[in-house]
Amino acid sequence: MLRIKRTYDPPTRGDGLRILVERLWPRGITKEALAADAWMKEVAPSTELRRWFGHRVERWRSFGGDTGRS
Repeated sequence: MLRIKRTYDPPTRGDGLRILVERLWPRGITKEALAADAWMKEVAPSTELRRWFGHRVERWRSFGGDTGRS
């Protein structure tokens, strides 16, 4: 099973394998605090795509998100 968790949520016992999928390292978090088993920045959205999206909710569906989830 694949589960998605926010980077800033603390790790828990039931997390299993933790993989960070993000081009940039999250601000203000240490490698120890993140407790990631791998960092796969090459599969994260490109810088150009992230800039286009710009956290604009109306672009979420085009960005690849499911508008049925919060």
